[in-house]
Amino acid sequence: MPHHPPSHAGGASTFARSAPAAERNKTPIRTVLERVLPRQGVVLEIASGTGQHVVHFAAALPELVWQPSDPDPEARASIAAHAEATGLSNILAPIDLDASHPRWRVDRADAIICINMVHIAPWAAAEGLVAGAARVLPPGGVLFLYGPFRRHGYHTAPSNEAFDADLRRRDPQWGIRDLESVTRLAESHGLSLQEIVEMPANNCSVIYTLSASSSRHASG
Repeated sequence: MPHHPPSHAGGASTFARSAPAAERNKTPIRTVLERVLPRQGVVLEIASGTGQHVVHFAAALPELVWQPSDPDPEARASIAAHAEATGLSNILAPIDLDASHPRWRVDRADAIICINMVHIAPWAAAEGLVAGAARVLPPGGVLFLYGPFRRHGYHTAPSNEAFDADLRRRDPQWGIRDLESVTRLAESHGLSLQEIVEMPANNCSVIYTLSASSSRHASG
């Protein structure tokens, strides 16, 4: 489904931005996260964007500590503004993190979530995401992806096909990915596909877990 540019939201701060897609999908995504995330620990969000997701999830899952991140300084300002407006104590300050970079500013996380990034970024971002997940997750740690995917080389809806064409016009390195290709990439780093959850607007939640033998933290 097409993503509209974020707008500035009233109330939180002049820096807080709002994306209609994030407002629509935050509750369906939270429902899945409540089931698949650990009961406690640190959840790293890659490409947090406006910050609408992390404040919604942190309010619903207060036993978890949430670490938002984004390479865009305007996005980090928006995340901080939304977090400040909520007054929640379980949201850490947003950090500058580019998923494609071989070194992240995080050494460990108990779970990683990444929403609507893989298709709006070069493939190198997906490669960096799964490599980073293998570095920082513990055995059994969850990598959660959300967004539109092709299945077996085909789009799942005409709207996704049109969205994909628009993305590739904007940047030839962008585009809706084959879920099978993403899963092969994940498996090459020791991440096993656990579940695919069909979501509204022709999106999917995809859950991977890291095998004990692949985790950098397997031996403590």
